[in-house]
Amino acid sequence: MKVLLLALSWLWTFASPVWETDFDKARQAAVSTHHLILLNFSGSDWCGPCIRLRNEFFEQNAFLTFADQQLILLNADFPRSKKNQLSREQQKRNDALADKYNPEGHFPFTLLLDENGKVLKTWEGAPNTSPEGFVDQLKTACHAAGK
Repeated sequence: MKVLLLALSWLWTFASPVWETDFDKARQAAVSTHHLILLNFSGSDWCGPCIRLRNEFFEQNAFLTFADQQLILLNADFPRSKKNQLSREQQKRNDALADKYNPEGHFPFTLLLDENGKVLKTWEGAPNTSPEGFVDQLKTACHAAGK
């Protein structure tokens, strides 16, 4: 039984949607799949609400299932710990995204974008709902965008 559970958790880990870190690649994927982009600004090693958002929303089955079928996930992370520092290239990409989409520096800050980068909906902080309620908000926004 333990082996089966371990195998299933291993498969789930590798079946989960991947968070892209390059806007151009995310946009190309959105164009080719006709999906929307979910951009999340996070401070993965210092921002408590960011960690909560990841654990309580982005890692839940309801979100993962929906995201796998409807979204291109894009993360702009701003870690502070020296051991988690990003490459200069990645930091420049994240800074450019922040300049365009998060000039106020909110964390966490999540945006739903169309394949051209137009903002369709935003969430500042963790959604004030359940993971299922958040998915419902995403579905409504996707439907309104014709997706």
